[in-house]
Amino acid sequence: MYAIQETIRPSADLRNHYNEVSRQCRENNEAVIITVNGRGDTVSLGYEEYKRMKARIELLEILAEADEDVNYGRVAPMKDTFEDLRRMLKELPV
Repeated sequence: MYAIQETIRPSADLRNHYNEVSRQCRENNEAVIITVNGRGDTVSLGYEEYKRMKARIELLEILAEADEDVNYGRVAPMKDTFEDLRRMLKELPV
């Protein structure tokens, strides 16, 4: 299971120590939770970590759709599927 490290910091740190917060996100792959008046408000992530998280979410959505298809019987024999794919590939212009 994937678990991202989290740190909680007040919004003043974002204003007064942006470079430190940014480096913490990038170098440690941490999520920094910014609080306002002691309550969670915003989360800051390094760009690379954001892209990884987004890719995982997209993959999970695809897998959930596939699982739903199986549960509702929206499936086809593998042989038919590969034959359809081969036919579509042959029709593509080269």
